[in-house]
Amino acid sequence: MNAPVKTDNAELIVPEGVYAETVLSVTHYTDHLFRFRMTRPAGFRFRSGEFAMIGLMVEGKPLYRAYSIASPSWDEELEFFSIKVPNGPLTQHLQRIQPGDRVLMRKKPTGTLVLDALTPGKRLYMFSTGTGIAPFASLIRDPETYEKFEEVILTHTCRDVAELKYGFDLAAEIKGDEMLSEIVGDKLKHYATATREDYPFTGRITDLIENGKLFADLGVPALNPEIDRAMICGSTAMLKDTKALLEQAGLTEGANNKPAEFVIERAFVG
Repeated sequence: MNAPVKTDNAELIVPEGVYAETVLSVTHYTDHLFRFRMTRPAGFRFRSGEFAMIGLMVEGKPLYRAYSIASPSWDEELEFFSIKVPNGPLTQHLQRIQPGDRVLMRKKPTGTLVLDALTPGKRLYMFSTGTGIAPFASLIRDPETYEKFEEVILTHTCRDVAELKYGFDLAAEIKGDEMLSEIVGDKLKHYATATREDYPFTGRITDLIENGKLFADLGVPALNPEIDRAMICGSTAMLKDTKALLEQAGLTEGANNKPAEFVIERAFVG
């Protein structure tokens, strides 16, 4: 049975088995990107790196899309990082949300970008493009990540420099958090590149892996399946090309039921 929930403007009909959470804050980064935070249901549990189906009532029907949870599993709130698609079935509405509005969320999170899907290693790469940084926003703020790896390298590639700001905000938040900054220390390296504007680091991450510039810039050796582990989240082409480079380096793809050297989130689109 559907349950009505009172909102400021109208009565929201919440489908059975779905949470209806309140938007707490919204930050617009560019004409194409925004972040929002909302309340977390008391009974909602997830592993850092997983995604949830979130949505809105559109023309009287619930409309959902898979969104990586950008907040870590210990956070009392839920954070999401989204693109804005002018005619997107969901995002054309979601980009207009304001504090106090209600967002629907299905109760079961899932996903492959979790620490349990990787075998033990020393260095963890997180390769992301665009809003593909979202699951890594969760993982780089999770103490367990730094318990399992000696070094964490987050790469974030966008077309324009302004689109990289979310990643820099995350790094600043970690440094400004007394507990996290002590746990993370100097283990986290943030490597941001732009592809359409002049910037200290430019180019597609796949090109930078292939020509070795990524490793030279970071002062680390080339990929080694004995110690390196990786997670990939981004566009379909980026997933395919990065996977090929990792396999070329000798790394094997893993999953929740078969941990290995790298994992990919294929539910992501953006």
